[in-house]
Amino acid sequence: MSGWRRHSKAIRLFIGAAVMVFLVWRVGAAPFIAGLRMVDAQALAAALVIGVITTVCCAWRWRAVSRGLGVEVPMTQATAAYYRSVFLNSTLPGGVVGDVHRAVQHGQATGDVGRGVRSVAWERSAGQIVQITITVIALLLLPSPIRSWMPAALIALLFIGLVAVVLHGSRGRLGDSRPSRILRTAFDDVRSGVLAREAWPIVIGASVIVVAGHAATFVIAARTAGTDASTMVLLPLALIVLAAMAIPLSIAGWGPREGVAAWTFAAAGLGAAAGITTAVVYAVMALVATLPGAAILLASSLRHRAVPTEEVVHG
Repeated sequence: MSGWRRHSKAIRLFIGAAVMVFLVWRVGAAPFIAGLRMVDAQALAAALVIGVITTVCCAWRWRAVSRGLGVEVPMTQATAAYYRSVFLNSTLPGGVVGDVHRAVQHGQATGDVGRGVRSVAWERSAGQIVQITITVIALLLLPSPIRSWMPAALIALLFIGLVAVVLHGSRGRLGDSRPSRILRTAFDDVRSGVLAREAWPIVIGASVIVVAGHAATFVIAARTAGTDASTMVLLPLALIVLAAMAIPLSIAGWGPREGVAAWTFAAAGLGAAAGITTAVVYAVMALVATLPGAAILLASSLRHRAVPTEEVVHG
């Protein structure tokens, strides 16, 4: 299994690198350089402010889910841990290292690694489900390069939901095999952690704000990159690129984001180069928004080094 994980990680990184090489080959390096040059202080300030809002909302969502699973995390700790998580996700290959670190650390802190890890997994899954739902609905209503695909996507979502309802209804008839126990645990987690009366409004509300914040950041990035298309044109493109960013095939976030941005902007008549430049500006803005996480990591490291070690003298 470990060998497969190493190979799959290498394949994911190779795909992300291949996308970047292909874009440079097809479009050239100029759009990437332009994106780095066009970032200004106003855009970075907006990214920091929006980043505070979205990170606090993510931490709020995680706290609600973890409370339902019996491993509640205080809001201050949740926010700090989430900032560390998004910084690591943004700077390390794969895009999920920060979530793994947050999950294991929380599990160890609560004395229940299994529930701690599952609280992070369900919190992230719930956020992505809300994001996908918002994206499908928005792309059904707004013109976009993939609008014709949305009815099929909506049917697929409804089918998945129906399957989940049927499986939940039959959970009492599941046997005692390992897959059955895993499925039963999953349903119990969703019911008590995500769909609990106290949790689901927070999960949905926080996720909507997070998606809106990321989409707003992308629109600001497009404006900073010199794109003058209307917000109604840019919004569906932003949602498509954000959905692509959830695919774990990137190198510290780079790869699918730039590739999909180039394609969607070209399909919308704005030019592939404009899409790449916007994606680069967005990448810089997103990285700057996570910098409080770097400060928290540094402070934590310095604090641990300052703790005196106890010397034991034998003799």
